Amino acid sequence: MLCLDDLCEMRDRMGEHYAPVEYLVREAAQQWERDEAMALRRAVFCIEQGIFARDDRDATDDRAQLLVAMSCNGGMPEQVVGTVRIHRGEGRAEGEWWGSRLAVHPAFRSQGHLGVTLIRLAVSRANALGCETFLAQVQLQNVPLFRKLGWRVLEETSVHGRPHARMQADLGWYPPCHDPVSGFVTRARVAS
Repeated sequence: MLCLDDLCEMRDRMGEHYAPVEYLVREAAQQWERDEAMALRRAVFCIEQGIFARDDRDATDDRAQLLVAMSCNGGMPEQVVGTVRIHRGEGRAEGEWWGSRLAVHPAFRSQGHLGVTLIRLAVSRANALGCETFLAQVQLQNVPLFRKLGWRVLEETSVHGRPHARMQADLGWYPPCHDPVSGFVTRARVAS
């Protein structure tokens, strides 16, 4: 009887390419999910974009909730392919929340609306926790996407020497999510 590893090896030898059809987007629940999310952030923000020299972790990570998008195989999560963190504004109004460090693996950026689903869960989760204002520093190239998702630009700014826009979500677009571990499921786009 063949196990999954045998089938994957056979598929690889035959030159077939595996593409997950389903993604689970939820709060990180296991250590391997957190570890892979941090590795993905380093790959995107340190290696790909060169924003940070060695690591992008900061004091905010100690108080933030980490959300992840995972590719699934047979309904089981197997790899973190996207992440974002949410956190209360430090020293600011009680109901102010922020989203930051949104990252999607380059090979998965065109699959299943992962960035959109991470944004949706981030704001919906904060909304369930008493958020009155949800903000993010958004890289300028991503502003059009956020506008489509009910966000507005408050001001242009610079973060780590890069142009950004401080943006605010319209909470009316994001119903509260009270179960972040179950999260959301999204499907991969089908090539036409």
